[in-house]
Amino acid sequence: MNTKYIDLVEQTFDFPQEEFKTENNKLFWHGINLMELTAKYGAPLKFTYLPKISENIIKAKGWFQNSIAKHNYKGKYFYSYCTKSSHFKHVLNEALKNDIHIETSSAFDIDIINNLKKEGKIKDNTFIICNGFKRDQYIKNIGGLINSGHQNCIPIIDNFEELPLLQKETSRPFKVGIRIASEEEPKFEFYTSRLGIGYKNIVSFYEREIANNEQVDLKMLHFFINTGIKDNAYYWNELMKCLNVYINLKKVCSSLDSLNIGGGFPIKNSLAFDYDYEYMIDEIINQIKQACDEAEVEVPNIFTEFGSFTVGESGAAIYEVLYQKKQNDRERWNMINSSFITTLPDSWAINKRFVMLPINKWNRQYERVLLGGLTCDSDDYYNSEQHINGIYLPVYEKDNPLYIGFFNTGAYQESIGGFGGLQHCLIPHPKHLIIDRDEDGNLTSRVFKEQQKSSELLSILGYGEVSENKIESEKLVKEAVL
Repeated sequence: MNTKYIDLVEQTFDFPQEEFKTENNKLFWHGINLMELTAKYGAPLKFTYLPKISENIIKAKGWFQNSIAKHNYKGKYFYSYCTKSSHFKHVLNEALKNDIHIETSSAFDIDIINNLKKEGKIKDNTFIICNGFKRDQYIKNIGGLINSGHQNCIPIIDNFEELPLLQKETSRPFKVGIRIASEEEPKFEFYTSRLGIGYKNIVSFYEREIANNEQVDLKMLHFFINTGIKDNAYYWNELMKCLNVYINLKKVCSSLDSLNIGGGFPIKNSLAFDYDYEYMIDEIINQIKQACDEAEVEVPNIFTEFGSFTVGESGAAIYEVLYQKKQNDRERWNMINSSFITTLPDSWAINKRFVMLPINKWNRQYERVLLGGLTCDSDDYYNSEQHINGIYLPVYEKDNPLYIGFFNTGAYQESIGGFGGLQHCLIPHPKHLIIDRDEDGNLTSRVFKEQQKSSELLSILGYGEVSENKIESEKLVKEAVL
Protein backbone atom coordinates (compact mmCIF):
# COMPACT_ATOMS: atom_id res chain seq x y z
CA MET A 1 0.00 0.00 0.00
CA ASN A 2 1.41 3.42 -1.00
CA THR A 3 1.12 5.54 2.13
CA LYS A 4 4.29 7.62 1.97
CA TYR A 5 4.10 11.35 1.34
CA ILE A 6 6.03 11.05 -1.92
CA ASP A 7 3.49 8.48 -3.12
CA LEU A 8 0.66 10.89 -2.42
CA VAL A 9 2.33 13.67 -4.44
CA GLU A 10 3.33 11.49 -7.38
CA GLN A 11 -0.15 9.96 -7.62
CA THR A 12 -1.89 13.34 -7.41
CA PHE A 13 0.34 15.57 -9.54
CA ASP A 14 2.82 15.49 -12.37
CA PHE A 15 5.96 15.35 -10.26
CA PRO A 16 8.89 16.16 -10.27
CA GLN A 17 8.37 19.56 -11.90
CA GLU A 18 10.59 22.20 -13.47
CA GLU A 19 11.55 23.80 -10.16
CA PHE A 20 10.81 20.97 -7.71
CA LYS A 21 12.46 17.61 -7.22
CA THR A 22 13.48 15.36 -4.33
CA GLU A 23 16.76 13.66 -3.48
CA ASN A 24 17.19 11.36 -0.48
CA ASN A 25 13.66 12.29 0.66
CA LYS A 26 14.53 16.00 0.79
CA LEU A 27 13.09 18.79 -1.35
CA PHE A 28 15.13 20.77 -3.86
CA TRP A 29 13.83 24.06 -5.35
CA HIS A 30 15.61 25.44 -8.41
CA GLY A 31 18.49 23.16 -7.51
CA ILE A 32 18.72 24.51 -3.95
CA ASN A 33 19.04 21.88 -1.22
CA LEU A 34 16.53 23.37 1.18
CA MET A 35 17.48 21.20 4.16
CA GLU A 36 21.10 22.30 3.79
CA LEU A 37 19.91 25.89 3.64
CA THR A 38 17.82 25.38 6.78
CA ALA A 39 20.67 23.66 8.61
CA LYS A 40 22.96 26.60 7.82
CA TYR A 41 20.60 29.52 8.50
CA GLY A 42 17.85 28.08 10.70
CA ALA A 43 14.09 28.53 10.53
CA PRO A 44 11.89 30.50 10.19
CA LEU A 45 13.63 31.71 7.07
CA LYS A 46 12.59 33.79 4.08
CA PHE A 47 14.64 34.03 0.94
CA THR A 48 14.70 35.45 -2.57
CA TYR A 49 16.13 33.50 -5.51
CA LEU A 50 17.17 36.29 -7.88
CA PRO A 51 17.67 34.29 -11.14
CA LYS A 52 13.93 33.49 -11.24
CA ILE A 53 13.19 37.19 -11.75
CA SER A 54 15.28 37.39 -14.90
CA GLU A 55 13.97 34.02 -16.07
CA ASN A 56 10.34 35.18 -16.03
CA ILE A 57 11.14 38.50 -17.70
CA ILE A 58 13.04 36.76 -20.49
CA LYS A 59 10.18 34.26 -20.97
CA ALA A 60 7.53 36.97 -21.29
CA LYS A 61 9.60 39.09 -23.66
CA GLY A 62 10.20 36.04 -25.81
CA TRP A 63 6.50 35.12 -25.93
CA PHE A 64 5.55 38.63 -27.01
CA GLN A 65 8.29 38.85 -29.63
CA ASN A 66 7.28 35.48 -31.09
CA SER A 67 3.66 36.56 -31.37
CA ILE A 68 4.59 39.94 -32.87
CA ALA A 69 6.64 38.16 -35.53
CA LYS A 70 3.92 35.57 -36.16
CA HIS A 71 1.23 38.19 -36.80
CA ASN A 72 3.53 40.66 -38.57
CA TYR A 73 2.58 43.16 -35.88
CA LYS A 74 4.17 46.55 -36.55
CA GLY A 75 4.24 47.82 -32.95
CA LYS A 76 6.94 47.21 -30.34
CA TYR A 77 6.68 45.53 -26.94
CA PHE A 78 7.87 47.09 -23.66
CA TYR A 79 8.08 45.06 -20.44
CA SER A 80 7.52 47.15 -17.30
CA TYR A 81 7.85 46.15 -13.66
CA CYS A 82 5.43 47.65 -11.12
CA THR A 83 7.49 48.42 -8.05
CA LYS A 84 4.64 48.02 -5.56
CA SER A 85 5.01 44.23 -5.84
CA SER A 86 8.43 44.51 -4.19
CA HIS A 87 10.46 47.68 -3.74
CA PHE A 88 13.66 45.98 -2.54
CA LYS A 89 16.83 47.13 -4.23
CA HIS A 90 18.03 43.59 -4.96
CA VAL A 91 14.76 42.97 -6.83
CA LEU A 92 15.02 46.16 -8.90
CA ASN A 93 18.71 45.54 -9.63
CA GLU A 94 17.97 42.07 -10.95
CA ALA A 95 14.95 43.13 -12.99
CA LEU A 96 16.77 46.07 -14.56
CA LYS A 97 19.45 43.77 -15.96
CA ASN A 98 16.90 42.80 -18.60
CA ASP A 99 16.27 46.12 -20.38
CA ILE A 100 12.88 46.75 -18.80
CA HIS A 101 10.84 49.78 -17.78
CA ILE A 102 9.25 50.83 -14.49
CA GLU A 103 5.74 51.59 -13.24
CA THR A 104 5.36 53.63 -10.06
CA SER A 105 2.41 54.25 -7.77
CA SER A 106 3.47 56.78 -5.10
CA ALA A 107 5.72 59.74 -4.31
CA PHE A 108 8.52 57.75 -2.70
CA ASP A 109 8.73 55.52 -5.77
CA ILE A 110 10.23 58.51 -7.60
CA ASP A 111 12.92 58.76 -4.91
CA ILE A 112 13.83 55.15 -5.68
CA ILE A 113 13.93 56.00 -9.40
CA ASN A 114 16.30 58.93 -8.74
CA ASN A 115 18.52 56.71 -6.59
CA LEU A 116 18.76 54.07 -9.32
CA LYS A 117 19.39 56.75 -11.96
CA LYS A 118 22.39 58.05 -10.00
CA GLU A 119 23.80 54.52 -9.98
CA GLY A 120 23.27 54.15 -13.72
CA LYS A 121 20.72 51.34 -13.30
CA ILE A 122 17.96 53.40 -14.92
CA LYS A 123 18.77 55.24 -18.14
CA ASP A 124 17.28 58.42 -19.58
CA ASN A 125 15.39 56.36 -22.17
CA THR A 126 13.78 54.08 -19.56
CA PHE A 127 10.03 54.57 -19.47
CA ILE A 128 8.78 55.59 -16.02
CA ILE A 129 5.01 55.10 -16.02
CA CYS A 130 3.48 56.96 -13.07
CA ASN A 131 0.18 55.42 -12.04
CA GLY A 132 -2.14 55.95 -9.09
CA PHE A 133 -4.12 58.83 -7.62
CA LYS A 134 -1.72 61.77 -7.52
CA ARG A 135 -1.56 64.64 -5.10
CA ASP A 136 1.01 66.96 -3.53
CA GLN A 137 4.36 65.21 -3.15
CA TYR A 138 3.78 62.64 -5.90
CA ILE A 139 2.92 65.44 -8.35
CA LYS A 140 6.01 67.41 -7.28
CA ASN A 141 8.29 64.40 -7.60
CA ILE A 142 6.96 63.56 -11.06
CA GLY A 143 7.47 67.19 -12.07
CA GLY A 144 11.01 67.07 -10.74
CA LEU A 145 11.78 63.97 -12.78
CA ILE A 146 10.39 65.58 -15.96
CA ASN A 147 12.25 68.84 -15.28
CA SER A 148 15.49 66.90 -14.85
CA GLY A 149 15.24 65.90 -18.52
CA HIS A 150 13.78 62.40 -18.23
CA GLN A 151 11.70 62.56 -21.40
CA ASN A 152 10.21 59.07 -21.00
CA CYS A 153 8.45 59.85 -17.74
CA ILE A 154 4.75 59.32 -18.49
CA PRO A 155 2.26 60.26 -15.77
CA ILE A 156 -0.99 58.35 -16.30
CA ILE A 157 -3.91 60.74 -15.78
CA ASP A 158 -6.27 59.25 -13.21
CA ASN A 159 -8.78 62.11 -12.86
CA PHE A 160 -9.68 65.43 -14.45
CA GLU A 161 -7.73 67.56 -11.94
CA GLU A 162 -4.31 65.92 -12.28
CA LEU A 163 -3.26 67.47 -15.59
CA PRO A 164 -3.31 71.15 -14.46
CA LEU A 165 -1.53 70.16 -11.24
CA LEU A 166 1.22 68.44 -13.24
CA GLN A 167 1.55 71.43 -15.55
CA LYS A 168 2.16 73.74 -12.59
CA GLU A 169 5.09 71.57 -11.49
CA THR A 170 6.75 71.19 -14.90
CA SER A 171 8.75 73.64 -16.97
CA ARG A 172 9.14 71.37 -20.00
CA PRO A 173 6.81 69.71 -22.49
CA PHE A 174 5.87 66.20 -21.37
CA LYS A 175 3.92 63.12 -22.38
CA VAL A 176 0.93 61.67 -20.56
CA GLY A 177 -1.27 58.63 -20.62
CA ILE A 178 -4.93 58.24 -19.68
CA ARG A 179 -6.21 55.38 -17.57
CA ILE A 180 -9.55 53.81 -18.46
CA ALA A 181 -11.93 53.28 -15.54
CA SER A 182 -12.76 49.70 -16.49
CA GLU A 183 -15.97 47.99 -15.48
CA GLU A 184 -15.49 45.39 -12.76
CA GLU A 185 -16.45 41.74 -12.85
CA PRO A 186 -20.07 41.16 -11.70
CA LYS A 187 -18.94 39.56 -8.42
CA PHE A 188 -17.55 42.92 -7.19
CA GLU A 189 -19.56 45.15 -4.87
CA PHE A 190 -19.12 48.06 -7.29
CA TYR A 191 -19.52 48.36 -11.05
CA THR A 192 -16.64 50.57 -12.09
CA SER A 193 -13.03 50.89 -10.95
CA ARG A 194 -12.30 53.89 -8.73
CA LEU A 195 -9.14 54.44 -10.82
CA GLY A 196 -9.10 56.19 -14.18
CA ILE A 197 -11.56 58.08 -16.35
CA GLY A 198 -14.79 56.61 -17.72
CA TYR A 199 -14.89 55.16 -21.24
CA LYS A 200 -17.33 57.75 -22.51
CA ASN A 201 -15.36 60.72 -21.17
CA ILE A 202 -11.89 60.02 -22.50
CA VAL A 203 -12.14 61.41 -26.04
CA SER A 204 -13.90 64.57 -24.86
CA PHE A 205 -11.32 65.01 -22.09
CA TYR A 206 -8.53 64.77 -24.65
CA GLU A 207 -10.17 67.26 -26.98
CA ARG A 208 -10.88 69.69 -24.15
CA GLU A 209 -7.64 69.54 -22.15
CA ILE A 210 -4.86 68.10 -24.33
CA ALA A 211 -5.52 68.52 -28.07
CA ASN A 212 -4.54 72.22 -28.13
CA ASN A 213 -2.19 72.09 -25.15
CA GLU A 214 1.34 72.90 -26.36
CA GLN A 215 2.93 71.56 -23.18
CA VAL A 216 1.36 68.09 -23.28
CA ASP A 217 1.24 65.18 -25.74
CA LEU A 218 -0.95 62.13 -25.26
CA LYS A 219 1.27 59.05 -25.62
CA MET A 220 -0.55 56.15 -23.98
CA LEU A 221 -3.94 54.65 -23.18
CA HIS A 222 -3.85 52.53 -20.02
CA PHE A 223 -6.10 49.51 -19.43
CA PHE A 224 -6.17 47.24 -16.38
CA ILE A 225 -8.73 45.04 -14.62
CA ASN A 226 -8.47 43.70 -11.08
CA THR A 227 -9.07 40.06 -11.96
CA GLY A 228 -6.01 39.98 -14.19
CA ILE A 229 -5.46 38.48 -17.61
CA LYS A 230 -7.77 35.47 -17.83
CA ASP A 231 -9.21 33.52 -20.72
CA ASN A 232 -12.84 34.34 -20.02
CA ALA A 233 -15.63 36.36 -21.60
CA TYR A 234 -15.24 39.20 -19.09
CA TYR A 235 -11.58 39.85 -19.94
CA TRP A 236 -12.04 39.71 -23.72
CA ASN A 237 -15.11 41.94 -23.51
CA GLU A 238 -13.25 44.58 -21.51
CA LEU A 239 -10.26 44.39 -23.85
CA MET A 240 -12.51 45.01 -26.87
CA LYS A 241 -14.11 48.02 -25.16
CA CYS A 242 -10.62 49.33 -24.48
CA LEU A 243 -9.65 48.85 -28.13
CA ASN A 244 -12.71 50.79 -29.26
CA VAL A 245 -11.60 53.70 -27.07
CA TYR A 246 -8.05 53.46 -28.44
CA ILE A 247 -9.30 53.47 -32.04
CA ASN A 248 -11.60 56.47 -31.49
CA LEU A 249 -8.84 58.34 -29.67
CA LYS A 250 -6.20 57.47 -32.27
CA LYS A 251 -8.38 58.95 -35.03
CA VAL A 252 -8.22 62.39 -33.40
CA CYS A 253 -4.79 62.12 -31.73
CA SER A 254 -1.76 61.36 -33.89
CA SER A 255 0.67 61.35 -30.93
CA LEU A 256 -1.11 58.38 -29.31
CA ASP A 257 0.99 55.33 -30.15
CA SER A 258 0.94 53.03 -27.10
CA LEU A 259 -1.54 50.77 -25.34
CA ASN A 260 -0.74 49.67 -21.80
CA ILE A 261 -2.62 46.45 -20.98
CA GLY A 262 -1.42 46.50 -17.37
CA GLY A 263 -0.52 43.36 -15.47
CA GLY A 264 -2.31 40.40 -14.05
CA PHE A 265 -0.46 37.31 -15.23
CA PRO A 266 -1.08 34.65 -12.57
CA ILE A 267 1.73 32.74 -10.90
CA LYS A 268 1.90 29.14 -9.76
CA ASN A 269 -0.11 28.52 -6.59
CA SER A 270 -0.19 24.72 -6.58
CA LEU A 271 1.48 21.75 -8.23
CA ALA A 272 -1.64 21.48 -10.42
CA PHE A 273 -1.25 25.03 -11.81
CA ASP A 274 -2.03 25.25 -15.52
CA TYR A 275 -2.00 28.51 -17.50
CA ASP A 276 -1.16 28.92 -21.17
CA TYR A 277 0.80 32.17 -21.22
CA GLU A 278 1.76 31.85 -24.88
CA TYR A 279 -1.84 31.38 -26.01
CA MET A 280 -3.06 34.40 -24.03
CA ILE A 281 -0.31 36.65 -25.39
CA ASP A 282 -0.88 35.43 -28.93
CA GLU A 283 -4.62 36.03 -28.70
CA ILE A 284 -4.15 39.52 -27.21
CA ILE A 285 -1.80 40.52 -30.04
CA ASN A 286 -4.15 38.97 -32.59
CA GLN A 287 -7.24 40.80 -31.29
CA ILE A 288 -5.46 44.16 -31.10
CA LYS A 289 -4.19 43.77 -34.67
CA GLN A 290 -7.57 42.68 -36.03
CA ALA A 291 -9.42 45.57 -34.38
CA CYS A 292 -6.92 48.16 -35.61
CA ASP A 293 -6.75 46.73 -39.13
CA GLU A 294 -10.54 46.78 -39.43
CA ALA A 295 -10.61 50.41 -38.25
CA GLU A 296 -7.66 51.30 -40.50
CA VAL A 297 -5.54 52.76 -37.70
CA GLU A 298 -1.93 51.97 -36.82
CA VAL A 299 -1.45 49.26 -34.21
CA PRO A 300 -0.09 50.55 -30.87
CA ASN A 301 3.12 49.70 -29.09
CA ILE A 302 2.24 47.30 -26.28
CA PHE A 303 3.23 47.95 -22.66
CA THR A 304 2.67 45.52 -19.80
CA GLU A 305 3.15 46.05 -16.06
CA PHE A 306 3.93 42.66 -14.58
CA GLY A 307 4.51 42.71 -10.82
CA SER A 308 3.66 39.36 -9.28
CA PHE A 309 4.71 37.59 -12.46
CA THR A 310 8.11 39.30 -12.26
CA VAL A 311 8.97 38.74 -8.63
CA GLY A 312 6.39 36.41 -7.07
CA GLU A 313 7.98 33.10 -8.02
CA SER A 314 11.39 34.22 -6.69
CA GLY A 315 10.31 34.14 -3.03
CA ALA A 316 9.93 31.36 -0.48
CA ALA A 317 9.66 30.78 3.26
CA ILE A 318 10.60 27.84 5.49
CA TYR A 319 9.09 27.10 8.90
CA GLU A 320 9.64 24.39 11.48
CA VAL A 321 6.67 22.52 12.89
CA LEU A 322 7.20 23.04 16.62
CA TYR A 323 4.43 20.95 18.04
CA GLN A 324 1.25 19.12 17.17
CA LYS A 325 -1.94 19.81 19.12
CA LYS A 326 -4.79 17.29 18.88
CA GLN A 327 -7.79 19.41 19.78
CA ASN A 328 -10.38 16.69 19.13
CA ASP A 329 -10.68 13.26 17.52
CA ARG A 330 -10.24 14.59 13.97
CA GLU A 331 -8.24 17.81 13.98
CA ARG A 332 -4.48 17.92 14.29
CA TRP A 333 -2.91 21.36 14.51
CA ASN A 334 0.72 21.61 13.38
CA MET A 335 2.06 24.75 15.04
CA ILE A 336 4.76 26.57 13.05
CA ASN A 337 7.49 28.68 14.61
CA SER A 338 6.23 31.92 13.09
CA SER A 339 2.97 33.58 12.03
CA PHE A 340 1.02 33.48 8.78
CA ILE A 341 -0.53 36.87 9.50
CA THR A 342 2.86 38.56 9.71
CA THR A 343 4.98 36.63 7.20
CA LEU A 344 2.37 35.59 4.59
CA PRO A 345 -0.33 38.24 5.10
CA ASP A 346 -2.12 37.48 1.81
CA SER A 347 -2.93 34.00 3.12
CA TRP A 348 -4.90 35.66 5.91
CA ALA A 349 -6.20 38.82 4.23
CA ILE A 350 -7.39 37.53 0.84
CA ASN A 351 -7.22 33.75 1.31
CA LYS A 352 -4.39 33.49 -1.19
CA ARG A 353 -2.91 30.07 -1.80
CA PHE A 354 0.78 29.33 -2.14
CA VAL A 355 2.63 26.16 -3.10
CA MET A 356 3.19 24.39 0.22
CA LEU A 357 5.44 21.31 0.53
CA PRO A 358 7.47 19.60 3.26
CA ILE A 359 11.23 20.09 3.08
CA ASN A 360 12.11 16.70 4.56
CA LYS A 361 10.58 13.31 5.48
CA TRP A 362 9.12 12.58 2.03
CA ASN A 363 9.48 8.84 2.73
CA ARG A 364 7.27 8.96 5.86
CA GLN A 365 3.55 8.29 6.13
CA TYR A 366 1.29 11.30 5.77
CA GLU A 367 -1.64 12.72 7.71
CA ARG A 368 -4.20 15.48 7.23
CA VAL A 369 -3.45 18.53 9.36
CA LEU A 370 -4.26 22.18 9.95
CA LEU A 371 -1.43 24.71 10.17
CA GLY A 372 -1.42 27.24 12.99
CA GLY A 373 0.68 30.34 13.59
CA LEU A 374 2.16 31.61 16.84
CA THR A 375 -0.01 34.66 17.42
CA CYS A 376 -3.05 34.61 19.69
CA ASP A 377 -5.28 35.61 16.76
CA SER A 378 -7.83 32.98 15.79
CA ASP A 379 -7.32 33.84 12.11
CA ASP A 380 -3.62 32.94 12.18
CA TYR A 381 -3.99 29.64 10.35
CA TYR A 382 -3.71 28.02 6.94
CA ASN A 383 -6.08 25.16 6.20
CA SER A 384 -8.54 23.50 3.85
CA GLU A 385 -11.46 25.81 4.73
CA GLN A 386 -9.58 28.79 3.43
CA HIS A 387 -7.65 27.01 0.74
CA ILE A 388 -9.99 24.53 -0.97
CA ASN A 389 -7.89 21.39 -0.69
CA GLY A 390 -6.90 19.61 2.50
CA ILE A 391 -3.35 19.90 3.78
CA TYR A 392 -1.42 16.64 3.96
CA LEU A 393 2.04 16.43 5.48
CA PRO A 394 4.41 13.73 6.73
CA VAL A 395 3.38 12.46 10.16
CA TYR A 396 4.56 14.65 13.03
CA GLU A 397 7.30 13.16 15.21
CA LYS A 398 8.44 15.01 18.31
CA ASP A 399 12.07 13.92 18.04
CA ASN A 400 12.36 14.26 14.26
CA PRO A 401 11.52 17.87 13.28
CA LEU A 402 9.42 18.52 10.20
CA TYR A 403 10.16 21.57 8.06
CA ILE A 404 7.69 22.98 5.57
CA GLY A 405 8.15 25.45 2.74
CA PHE A 406 5.83 28.00 1.14
CA PHE A 407 6.85 28.94 -2.38
CA ASN A 408 6.19 31.78 -4.82
CA THR A 409 5.73 34.26 -1.98
CA GLY A 410 7.92 37.02 -3.44
CA ALA A 411 5.25 39.60 -4.30
CA TYR A 412 3.63 41.97 -1.77
CA GLN A 413 4.17 39.89 1.39
CA GLU A 414 7.01 42.00 2.82
CA SER A 415 5.39 45.35 2.09
CA ILE A 416 1.94 44.31 3.32
CA GLY A 417 3.45 42.62 6.35
CA GLY A 418 5.42 45.76 7.25
CA PHE A 419 9.00 44.57 6.68
CA GLY A 420 11.27 45.80 9.45
CA GLY A 421 8.38 47.23 11.46
CA LEU A 422 5.95 46.08 14.10
CA GLN A 423 4.50 42.60 13.75
CA HIS A 424 1.29 41.23 15.25
CA CYS A 425 1.91 40.04 18.83
CA LEU A 426 5.50 41.27 18.33
CA ILE A 427 6.39 38.08 16.47
CA PRO A 428 9.78 38.95 14.91
CA HIS A 429 10.24 39.08 11.17
CA PRO A 430 12.35 36.07 10.04
CA LYS A 431 15.88 36.18 8.73
CA HIS A 432 15.89 37.02 5.01
CA LEU A 433 18.41 35.63 2.51
CA ILE A 434 19.38 36.63 -1.01
CA ILE A 435 20.28 33.63 -3.19
CA ASP A 436 21.98 34.09 -6.55
CA ARG A 437 24.28 32.30 -8.95
CA ASP A 438 27.81 33.39 -9.87
CA GLU A 439 29.25 33.53 -13.38
CA ASP A 440 29.91 29.79 -13.28
CA GLY A 441 26.35 28.99 -12.22
CA ASN A 442 27.25 28.14 -8.63
CA LEU A 443 24.78 29.08 -5.90
CA THR A 444 25.66 31.95 -3.60
CA SER A 445 23.79 33.20 -0.55
CA ARG A 446 24.01 36.16 1.80
CA VAL A 447 21.97 37.45 4.70
CA PHE A 448 19.98 40.50 3.66
CA LYS A 449 18.31 41.02 7.04
CA GLU A 450 18.74 39.19 10.32
CA GLN A 451 15.70 38.18 12.33
CA GLN A 452 14.27 41.14 14.23
CA LYS A 453 15.53 41.70 17.78
CA SER A 454 13.44 42.90 20.66
CA SER A 455 15.56 46.09 20.77
CA GLU A 456 14.37 47.05 17.27
CA LEU A 457 10.70 46.57 18.13
CA LEU A 458 11.01 48.38 21.45
CA SER A 459 12.67 51.31 19.73
CA ILE A 460 9.76 51.61 17.29
CA LEU A 461 7.33 51.51 20.20
CA GLY A 462 9.07 54.36 21.96
CA TYR A 463 10.90 52.41 24.64
CA GLY A 464 14.15 54.12 23.70
CA GLU A 465 16.02 53.65 26.98
CA VAL A 466 14.91 50.07 27.32
CA SER A 467 16.04 49.49 23.72
CA GLU A 468 19.50 50.95 24.40
CA ASN A 469 19.86 48.98 27.63
CA LYS A 470 18.85 45.83 25.81
CA ILE A 471 21.50 46.41 23.14
CA GLU A 472 24.17 47.02 25.80
CA SER A 473 23.04 43.92 27.69
CA GLU A 474 23.27 41.79 24.55
CA LYS A 475 26.75 43.21 23.90
CA LEU A 476 27.96 42.38 27.43
CA VAL A 477 26.59 38.85 27.24
CA LYS A 478 28.35 38.29 23.92
CA GLU A 479 31.65 39.60 25.33
CA ALA A 480 31.28 37.39 28.40
CA VAL A 481 30.75 34.32 26.24
CA LEU A 482 33.80 35.13 24.13
